Amino acid sequence: MKIRNIAIIAHVDHGKTTLVDQLLKLSGTFRDNEQIAERAMDSNAIERERGITILAKNTAINYKDYRINIMDTPGHADFGGEVERIMNMVDGVLLVVDAYEGTMPQTRFVLKKALAAKVKPIVVINKVDRPVVRIQEVMDEVLELFMELGADDAQLEFPTIFTSALQGTSSLAPELSTQEPNMDCLLDMIISEIPEPLVDEEGPLQFQPALLDYNDYVGRIGIGRIQRGKIRVNESVTCVRADGTHSQFRIQKLFGFIGLHRIEIEEAEAGDIVAIAGLADIGVGETVCTTGKEEALPLLKVDEPTIQMVFGTNTSPFAGKDGKFVTARQIEERLFKETNRDVSLKIERIPNSEEWIVSGRGELHLSILIENMRREGYELQVSKPKVIVKEINGVICEPYEEVNIEAPDDCIGNVIESLGYRRGILENMVSNDGQTSVTYTIPSRGMIGFMTNFLTMTKGYGIISHSFLEYRPMEGDAVGERALGVLVSIDSGQTTAYALGGVEDRGVMFIGPGVDVYEGMIVGEHSRDNDLVVNVTKGKQLTNTRSSSKDSTVVLKRPRVFNLEACLDYINDDELVEVTPENIRLRKRYLTEQERKQQNRLKAKEQ
Repeated sequence: MKIRNIAIIAHVDHGKTTLVDQLLKLSGTFRDNEQIAERAMDSNAIERERGITILAKNTAINYKDYRINIMDTPGHADFGGEVERIMNMVDGVLLVVDAYEGTMPQTRFVLKKALAAKVKPIVVINKVDRPVVRIQEVMDEVLELFMELGADDAQLEFPTIFTSALQGTSSLAPELSTQEPNMDCLLDMIISEIPEPLVDEEGPLQFQPALLDYNDYVGRIGIGRIQRGKIRVNESVTCVRADGTHSQFRIQKLFGFIGLHRIEIEEAEAGDIVAIAGLADIGVGETVCTTGKEEALPLLKVDEPTIQMVFGTNTSPFAGKDGKFVTARQIEERLFKETNRDVSLKIERIPNSEEWIVSGRGELHLSILIENMRREGYELQVSKPKVIVKEINGVICEPYEEVNIEAPDDCIGNVIESLGYRRGILENMVSNDGQTSVTYTIPSRGMIGFMTNFLTMTKGYGIISHSFLEYRPMEGDAVGERALGVLVSIDSGQTTAYALGGVEDRGVMFIGPGVDVYEGMIVGEHSRDNDLVVNVTKGKQLTNTRSSSKDSTVVLKRPRVFNLEACLDYINDDELVEVTPENIRLRKRYLTEQERKQQNRLKAKEQ
């Protein structure tokens, strides 16, 4: 069977995953009675809720006499390392662009990776059935983007297909009336335009994992393309490690892909995308070769982490009330298990403590790990995210990001003011139809805590995306620290409406009445820049004498509710987020006021 290997790349929410669904349905890969969920490739619950692809996934369809292997890639910059490695497995990409939104920041990011890998592009203008489209302008934008990113003449001769992934229609012309109720135009275009894999079927084996997966039964699984030769189950092979050493092992399992299923196969040949199991610590970019004929392929680059957080066992007075997994051993096992699947994650135990430094590609990357652990029944506490600084040529450097923002004209002033305060440098500004687009270069630490404010500043209408740019010399002190103090509970117990009514004029409350709190828990935001200790559990003193003025009912304002990302954005260095399956709480690192004063005195002495 002839093979075609393609990846689907796009900005977040331009329809990659929905397009894969339609290709799977309309290619006849599924049985007639097989039930297919919407966005079938997004198998993780968080992916479904947020409508984003977090982990790259592969599938395959049979069409005519061809096997088309399809890689569905993440569109978010935090998972950009996956996109880069996938380009080594494929010979072409489908660049999906929304017929109204056109090229977006992440479109640039993923296309840059594809052009650098010299793979053949096909442009798919998707969502042509939207009530408002600007197809001609979008096509011009795409061409401009190709030229801007330095595409060569062959890459500039890209074919274009027009589709509605939601309706399952496609055509070679932009007019809606020409849409046909199938994806044949696109599938035929893949066969005719994407070259077959440039591989050697006869030589000794060369296989390089570009992605990892993990299974409790067979351990770590390497997914990649066979570059040369054939691979068989039970065959003894050698893995050339990243450090040049050799490890011999036996191929215990060999998996192929068809539809949404991973199927066990006996053998595969050059050009196939397969998964192998047998070496417990196989790594991305290592080369599996025929024993005696070891020849390593060039190592694949794995993006370095730029953000780190401290994870620890839950030490609050409520520890162990909600979770199933609360001990240091259980948390450590879970964290190291995640590194079997996610190569851009780094875990390091802090000596003589029940804490770990967890480093990742961004806040979203780490918050999704925390959310997954929470749903699995783990209890933990996490610190404020911090950027990872490096020493380059004797100079302390920090990561910088390129930030692209689009917001209504009446909101953009606040955004520009806030980014200026966070040491952002304005690179470009364009206004059009009541919307303003700005491009900034900003230190990564300036982006921590910005997202929550951004949604408020733009009344929810703003669009933001950011991607890692480079390391630059570090300048100045803290950037973007929270300006206001917090209200901290002085007592443990259950909150009362009476007590909350007495303190809510001091700031904004985060909790309502009838909530269990403990000493040191953050219950609100102070209206001034210092922290204030408050009692939110006291009840009204009752006497047997009737009051001369009639008791009035306490009417409380609605408390401010945070999700996990907002909590991580909000806290300062002396605060933690307590995460359990049932609750997310903000707390001080040192729970009693006496401890906090002691720590402040020690800090003052050190300075």
